[in-house]
Amino acid sequence: MQILTDHAGLLGRAAVLTLTLAIGGGASAAVVGLLVGLARLSPVPLLRHLGAAYVELVRNTPLTIVFFLMVFVLPEMGVLLPSYPITAITALGCYTAAFVAEAIRAGVRTVGRGQAEAARALGLSFLGSMRYVIVPQALRAVVPPLASIWIALVKNTSVAAGFGVLELTAASQRINFLEPAAVIPVLLSVAAAYLVITLGSAALFRVLERRSVVVR
Repeated sequence: MQILTDHAGLLGRAAVLTLTLAIGGGASAAVVGLLVGLARLSPVPLLRHLGAAYVELVRNTPLTIVFFLMVFVLPEMGVLLPSYPITAITALGCYTAAFVAEAIRAGVRTVGRGQAEAARALGLSFLGSMRYVIVPQALRAVVPPLASIWIALVKNTSVAAGFGVLELTAASQRINFLEPAAVIPVLLSVAAAYLVITLGSAALFRVLERRSVVVR
């Protein structure tokens, strides 16, 4: 345990950065995923095709390649992001948004078609019917897959270790380089940190799911 106390500051900063990556990536994924999901459900064919193309392209591309494009290709095209953490958040958000979009689309499909027809009969636009009628009813079906996507996102933050971001996985690698004999306790500690984050998040999503049932 001495090795952990000696590097407590490093591990603490890495844990905060891991949470920052997850929360930032999750927030951007929620916004982009909602827009892409609505595009996939849009009555405008062009928007549907663009949304489908985004989802299929991103879902079938490894996250490592997405990071590579953000870190190395975008700067060559003149697009410079402020820092490696911001770049990691952008990569995580763009990648995760494809899965969020599909979760939203699937959740909306669980709502009866009659609800959309009733909304249109009341004079609501597509966006209005989504906002006030369809999405609130779809929330119950969307929460469980979003919980799984969030947990996957937390674990995917470890990919940032290979691109200059000192999150938990990168911190463990640095400590193991300095203290080769402490590989097992360090890795177990980092695994425990990820477990605390994911289990805590799962509990919060269960609360949100129960509340969504009440709202519905």
